[in-house]
Amino acid sequence: MDKKLRRSRDDRIIGGVCGGLGEFFGLNPWIFRIAFLIALMPGGIPGLLPYLIMWIVIPPATATTSAPPSTAMTPPRQP
Repeated sequence: MDKKLRRSRDDRIIGGVCGGLGEFFGLNPWIFRIAFLIALMPGGIPGLLPYLIMWIVIPPATATTSAPPSTAMTPPRQP
């Protein structure tokens, strides 16, 4: 099992921290978003500080799949 904690590039709202936690633990990222929101309510610091620290410490996910370049705007070739 070679799972690494990374910030999500696909499932992100602010920094991808909750999306990355959801991918790592196999849970819905909304669980983490709601937990940070609940921790944010008593005065801000209990929820904001851990999120900011994780945003700085957790590296972003790397692009594992590269999509082929779009050919939708390319004019057809003339023979």
